Amino acid sequence: MNDAPRLNSFDAAAARQRCLRYRKRILDISQQVQALHIGSAYSCTEIVDCVYNGLMRRNGDGSSPDTFLMSKGHGCMIQYAILEDLGVLTRQDMDLYCKPNGILGCHPDYGNPGIEASTGSLGHGLSMVVGMALAERGRRTSGVIYTVLSDGEVQEGSTWEAVLMASSFGLSNIVAFVDYNNFQSLGRTSETHPSFFPLVDKFVAFGWETVEVDGHDPAAIHDAVVSRKGGKPLMVVANTTKGKGVSYMENVPIWHYRSPSKDEYKKALEELEAAQR
Repeated sequence: MNDAPRLNSFDAAAARQRCLRYRKRILDISQQVQALHIGSAYSCTEIVDCVYNGLMRRNGDGSSPDTFLMSKGHGCMIQYAILEDLGVLTRQDMDLYCKPNGILGCHPDYGNPGIEASTGSLGHGLSMVVGMALAERGRRTSGVIYTVLSDGEVQEGSTWEAVLMASSFGLSNIVAFVDYNNFQSLGRTSETHPSFFPLVDKFVAFGWETVEVDGHDPAAIHDAVVSRKGGKPLMVVANTTKGKGVSYMENVPIWHYRSPSKDEYKKALEELEAAQR
């Protein structure tokens, strides 16, 4: 019997349905707390789903030799929703998000089920990923380290130090995604930092294998990783829309922070349910 870990089978149509379900779950939680980063979670929904349900390998017991770290800590609601769906977090865990006696906060906390590092101080995640990848290589194990970065945190100097070190060390066991929704908090990245571009060329110049995809196309995200050449760390620049899936949230800066009112909740739910039909 072959006990080597295997890639999950990946059905793009099923992925789209899962992502609509996750968005509805996050929307429900938004009615229980004053604020959450709903727009930020919606922009990377397809990316994080693809990592967990398409890319991370599984052993026979359901464990994985691979690791996921949400460097974009404020987007953690999508990670929580997926971990709940996988049975790693309980429904009660999710229902107590940001409430007394709950374990889930507005950024991931190391020690909670499925959470590999405390993140949200933007710009530190990729540095931790480099350390994890070096440790995997030192142990001579085959684990791949996956991470999602925000485009805002790619402006941090510590991120570029990690980009430089990953390629210098030849850490081909790193697969990183930039959730490029062209927003940093309440301003467009392209307006506040025009020298940020061209982003793909910068990663190539730093020695990474780099590809640009539609970050809401599950098949494109999956194919970009499984068809990689290898030998270098991989950076997937994913073009996304902040607040994707709810018309009045898309590319509207205020949805970086606030939760929908009752009327806004109803409209968003109607749109998500219509998309599921």
